[in-house]
Amino acid sequence: MISQHLIFGLLGGLGLFLYGMKIMSDGLQKIAGDRMRKVLAALTNNRFIATFVGIVVTAIIQSSSATTVMVIGFVNAGLMSLVQAVGVVLGANIGTTITAQLIAFKITKFALPAIGIGVGLKMFSRRKSWIYFGEAILGFGLIFYGLSVMKTAFDPLKDSGELNHVFLMVGDHLFLAVAVGALITIIVQSSSATIGITLALASSGLLTFETSVAVILGENIGTTLTANIAAIGTNVAARRTALCHLLFNVIGVAYMLALFPYFINLVESITPGMSDFAIATEQQAAMYGLDMGDKPYIARHIANTHTLFNVVNTLIFLPFIGILATIASKLISGDASELDVQLKYIDNRMLETPPLALSQARAETVRMAEIAKTCLNRTTDFLESNDLRMLKELRKTEDMLDMLQKEIINFLVAISQKSVTQEASKEISSLMHMVNDLEKVGDYCENLWEQNERKIDKKAKFSDMANGEIATLAAKTREFLEFVTTALEERESGIEEKAYAMENGIDDLEDQYRKHHISRLNTGECAVIPGLIFIDMLHNFEKIGDHTHSISRAIMGKK
Repeated sequence: MISQHLIFGLLGGLGLFLYGMKIMSDGLQKIAGDRMRKVLAALTNNRFIATFVGIVVTAIIQSSSATTVMVIGFVNAGLMSLVQAVGVVLGANIGTTITAQLIAFKITKFALPAIGIGVGLKMFSRRKSWIYFGEAILGFGLIFYGLSVMKTAFDPLKDSGELNHVFLMVGDHLFLAVAVGALITIIVQSSSATIGITLALASSGLLTFETSVAVILGENIGTTLTANIAAIGTNVAARRTALCHLLFNVIGVAYMLALFPYFINLVESITPGMSDFAIATEQQAAMYGLDMGDKPYIARHIANTHTLFNVVNTLIFLPFIGILATIASKLISGDASELDVQLKYIDNRMLETPPLALSQARAETVRMAEIAKTCLNRTTDFLESNDLRMLKELRKTEDMLDMLQKEIINFLVAISQKSVTQEASKEISSLMHMVNDLEKVGDYCENLWEQNERKIDKKAKFSDMANGEIATLAAKTREFLEFVTTALEERESGIEEKAYAMENGIDDLEDQYRKHHISRLNTGECAVIPGLIFIDMLHNFEKIGDHTHSISRAIMGKK
């Protein structure tokens, strides 16, 4: 029955622990909202500031994986240099140790009250902020309750001679303990889960402090897999960032193992109590409120080990970030400046964090607006130059807009199916309208250069007045799209008056030039075929103005 008790207790406790981590992290991220991404995006090239920001952001959202995935997304988009990104990743390694420090506190008895309070706030609060706060408290309670369940499951193993022999064997071979820590982290895809299991085993007296330290060192290697998985399919610079994360931890673990006795002594010297002190009498059990054989001090020692390793490792590597980046560049060859034609900001792995996912969708929409602006500019250049060689790039740009529309809409639909705020739901709807209108801008640009192709093919010529009118309408349309794109990027909603005036100006010009064209037809100044092409061009510019105005309404929150 011991094996069944162990399996059920481990699975149930680990499940509660992981679910608690997810709920707590989600709640904290919702409370923080989009501020985390803004903080990361505002980084300077100062490696110390980058490291500090990595610590703060990871401590707030309680997920080094989320921070690392965000950073890789920034590098993939060309918004962050490799050296800058490595600094953030180093900071994330320190920030994630806050989890171990929290769960090392002896507050298991407060797990059930925290769950009750968290559920109450989540179910009965009307204010979104209190609901998110309730989620964080609920997750916090589940973490400690899961730890308690795992520890209870491990308690009977104290009397199992065979398993104790296995644990002793692992403890006698530090490299084996490191490998076990890395493997568990890779399997459960959570360094916090590995720490939770280690704390439960160690607190029950089944692991020595030295063995626990080796397992924690292995966890630091295993957690780098998340970053390397996130880098699959990204550009060269992003893959180098993930490799730096791996190199940083592998090298750090290597020299820590070489200096293992000194590292152990350092942790012992700064942490109160004897790490491997075990309760041996009923009096001690009553005093500590624990069971016979439990180790009351080892959890804090393990937490301090985790923090100290990452702090020391970061301090050692900070001056050598450039060298680390150079090594990664040698191992992964390629031109980091060449960005593939692909999504830059959207990452489906961030769907579990809706505020960040929505921020990515917004950034990709801004990028789509810039591409639509480029498409319009190149189209008007083509109308003036009649250079057919420009068509290849024009078609590529329009295809890019079609792809972005499909991918952004799919991503926004996926976000809407998550637990999102009312404000987020409204923004999702607005972004969908913008994306569809931007794709329509591309379609009407395509119509314009197809009309110009027809004009060239038919050897049709416009009068000087007609050419001037097309150029004027094109300039007004480009100016309008430029204005709206800037408003979208800067999230400026007070644009109603100017957007309305610019849209009416385009409509008035289209109507005026149409009348001028009819006059030229009547006087024989303009032929029929060029005239039909001219009218179609006017109509397409006017429709681009309509869709640009529609985008402005979405920016204002009216769509």
